[in-house]
Amino acid sequence: MAALPVFVCAFSSLAATAMVLVGSNGFVFTPATTNIAVNDQVVWIWGGPANRSHSTTSGTVVITSTSTNDMPDGLWDSGVVAGAHSFTNTFGSAGSFPYYCQVHFSIGMTGAVIVAASLPPAVAITNPASGTVFSEPANVTIQATATDPNSGGSVTNVQFLAGSTVLTNETVAPFAVTANNLAAGSYTFSAVASDNAGLSATNAVTVGVVTPVPLTLGVPAQLSPTSFQFNYSANLGLSYVVQQSTNLASPGWNAIFTNTAASNPVTFVDSNAIANPGFYRVVRLPNP
Repeated sequence: MAALPVFVCAFSSLAATAMVLVGSNGFVFTPATTNIAVNDQVVWIWGGPANRSHSTTSGTVVITSTSTNDMPDGLWDSGVVAGAHSFTNTFGSAGSFPYYCQVHFSIGMTGAVIVAASLPPAVAITNPASGTVFSEPANVTIQATATDPNSGGSVTNVQFLAGSTVLTNETVAPFAVTANNLAAGSYTFSAVASDNAGLSATNAVTVGVVTPVPLTLGVPAQLSPTSFQFNYSANLGLSYVVQQSTNLASPGWNAIFTNTAASNPVTFVDSNAIANPGFYRVVRLPNP
């Protein structure tokens, strides 16, 4: 058998190459089924006896009770060739592509190329949660994770945006950026992940920044000998801690209740108001 010269070259990082042997192990393609991704190449390499002719021809073989016929579809055809030879076809779309040897299809020399569609990367903003409320001026750190589900694929970069304004473009994990000194308003942050196949995906969250209202306590009420109630002003979405002490001058105030305000004002009830005297104060917590 004549030796087949092989030249090695560097293909684009966006594509891979799969090899199929033609007739090296009898009247078969090896492997019979080749799995690749969009834009990958298949190279058929002739083997076996030098005087044996083969082809790789796209199409199907129809077998009836009286005959076996080939039906080429015109996507590719190497022509019938004997001896050392190679033929290359690039697959630009997903699907299942059957093929056969024009000379030996009647004895089962058929194959198939299965081209899987490339999937875009997966990206998720892990911080902050959508709907989070901050007090101004706010420094908000946006963090994201990004992965590529495709075999051999990789995330090349994650771009962060505030509205349509680009904040940064990160090429390596961890992917994060901080938006500083945000005034009161609504902000949409986006993370756009791109992969080495040129596909991209976006995840976005919307947060609010508010001007904190002055903290005031009011409407005190002794509900029972051990239950005391009062209201305090708050911004919806901001977090507060209620503290209690028996001495106004004491540095040791005890935190007895923490919540994220769902109303303004917030009504608080201390059902264990047994300290005498008892003093209360409310502190707005720092931004998360």
